[in-house]
Amino acid sequence: MTDSPISPLLRGARGLDHLARATGGLLGWFTLAMVLLQSAVVLLRYGLNGGSVALQDSVVYLHGAVFMLGLAYALYTGAHVRVDVFYRRMSPRRRAWVDAVGTLVFLLPLCAFIAIGSWHFAAASWAVREASSSAGGLPGVFLLKSLIPLAAATLALQGLAELARALARLMEVEGATPTPRAPAATPSATEEVGV
Repeated sequence: MTDSPISPLLRGARGLDHLARATGGLLGWFTLAMVLLQSAVVLLRYGLNGGSVALQDSVVYLHGAVFMLGLAYALYTGAHVRVDVFYRRMSPRRRAWVDAVGTLVFLLPLCAFIAIGSWHFAAASWAVREASSSAGGLPGVFLLKSLIPLAAATLALQGLAELARALARLMEVEGATPTPRAPAATPSATEEVGV
């Protein structure tokens, strides 16, 4: 079996999908930890009349990680917002066109805008090793702010996987079903005229 031009696209998409799946699995554990820590915060506050700023900060950090790093996983699983009224009625070829154009025109430029816009924000936080402004808070605010350009990067990578898959679908549809030809016994009227 020969290696078609579609194969490298799909191999690349599968590799990027693996990254999204691994991130999604990790974020599942982050969500469980966030629920347990928030429960501990509530128990400390209302059951023991105490509290911990570090525990509250850890919930915020985990929430930020789940939200920002979950963007690529949401795109991978199809859990992102899509106006499905028209999309679900489209043929696979039209869906592939919508996915490809949407990725190139909207998703990848948005990821570039977020990455460029947040880079200085995260770099400035790293320069001073920004910590929580609350007494007793967690010290790694610079890590939390680094999630913004990282989220843009992972979302862009998953967007490239979606683009590769859409291009593969378009190439497959083009090459999979050749147009049937009539027997070449007599030339048609258009061939005689030279059209």
